Amino acid sequence: METKAGDPGAFARFDLNRVPSPAFVVDEAAVRRNLVILADVKARSGARILLALKAFSMWSMADIVGEYLDGVCTSGLWEARLAREHYKGEIATYCAGYKAADMAEIVAISDHVIFNSPNQHRRFSSHLNDTVDVGLRINPEYATGEVAKYDPCSPQSRLGFPVSQLRAAHLEGISGLHFHTLCEQDFAPLQATWAALKPHIAPYFGQLKWINFGGGHHITRADYQREELIAFIRDIRAETGLAIYLEPGEAVALDAGILVGEILDVFDNGMAVGITDISATCHMPDVIEAPYRPAMLGELPPSPLGEGTGVGAVKTALGDLDKPHPNPSPKGEGLIRLGGPSCLAGDIIGDYGFPQPAQPGQRFAFLDQAHYSMVKTTSFNGVPLPSIWLWNSDTDELRCVREFGWEEFRDRLS
Repeated sequence: METKAGDPGAFARFDLNRVPSPAFVVDEAAVRRNLVILADVKARSGARILLALKAFSMWSMADIVGEYLDGVCTSGLWEARLAREHYKGEIATYCAGYKAADMAEIVAISDHVIFNSPNQHRRFSSHLNDTVDVGLRINPEYATGEVAKYDPCSPQSRLGFPVSQLRAAHLEGISGLHFHTLCEQDFAPLQATWAALKPHIAPYFGQLKWINFGGGHHITRADYQREELIAFIRDIRAETGLAIYLEPGEAVALDAGILVGEILDVFDNGMAVGITDISATCHMPDVIEAPYRPAMLGELPPSPLGEGTGVGAVKTALGDLDKPHPNPSPKGEGLIRLGGPSCLAGDIIGDYGFPQPAQPGQRFAFLDQAHYSMVKTTSFNGVPLPSIWLWNSDTDELRCVREFGWEEFRDRLS
C-alpha cells in the first residue's frame, strides 16, 4: 500500500520536547478543519455524515465532532455505549456478528442496527422494535482495493451479504442497505462500485429509506474530488429518493496527529539500527498488519538514486525488510532502521534518513497518527502506552487528556 497522507502541517513548528515520550499529539485545529470540509460536503450534497468511531474515538473531542456531523457509527456494544455517553446525533451500529446477550442494549442505544446477513436479521428479529431502523450490509462483489485483506469484496469475504444472492424476501423488515468497500480511496472507486451495484438493488429502491456508502473515503485530502462526490450524491438522491449516508473515520483525523518518540540506543549491524520507545507492534500495529511505512516529521526527502525514504514514501512490507531497499546512497549510508523496545524480532518501523546522525535521547515524530493508531494500541511485553495530548495549533494551547500508568497493564491481566 502507499500512504497518501503525511503532511506535517502545523506540526512542523511543534516542539517535540513539550510532551513526554512516547505521546500522541492531536491538533484540534486540524481536526476542526477536516470537519469543516465534511460539513460543507454534507450541506451541499444533502448526505448525512457519521464519524466512524473504529478509526477515531477520542471522545474528549466529541463535542467538536457534534458541531459538524450528524452522529457516529459503531462496531458493537462497547462503541455504542461510548457513543451514547459522549457523542451527539444518530448512532448507527454494524457488527459482523452480534451476540444474543448484547442485542437488547444495542437496540436500545442505536438509531440504526445493521446486520451482516439475512440469517442474523431473522435470528434477532424478536429484539427489534419500531424505534430502530434495520439495515442489511451487502457485498457489491466489486473489488477496488489495493490490498486484498483490506478489501471487503475479496473472494469469500466475511463482510456483507453477496449482492448476487439478494432476493426480495431478504429485505422484509429492512429499512436500508449498507456497503463499505473502500480504504483510503478517491471518488472514482466509489463511482465504479455504485455502477456495478445499482442494477442489483434498483428494484428495491421503492421499499427502502436509505443507503449507507460506508467509509474509506479520503474526502478531506487536498486532492480528493469533492465536487464530483457532491454532484454524485445529489444525483443518487434525486434518482432514488433515498437518504444517503457516509461514514468517514480517517478523513476526520487525517494529518491531524503525530506520535512523538525518543531514540534509546543506536548501534551498527550492517547499517545503523535505532531502538526507540515507540513500538510498531504496540503503538502502530498497522505498520506490521497493513503493512506500511509511516512518514516521519523532518525526514530527508527521497534521493535521486531511489525512492522510499521521504514523506509519503511507498508503504513497505515487513517481509521485504531483508531485501535491498532504494536508499539515499548505494550502501544505505545516512539511513537508520528504527524499531521498538519489544522482544518481537519484527518490531521494525522502517528505514529513515535523519538530517543529522541519530543519537540516544533525540526526539522524533511520525506523522498522521491520530486515526487507527490510538485505537489499536496494546501493552504487549509491558511496553508503556503513549500518553494523549490535545494541541491547538491556532492558539498553541496544549493539554494532556490521558496518561497511562503500569496499572493499565496490570489490570487487564489476572
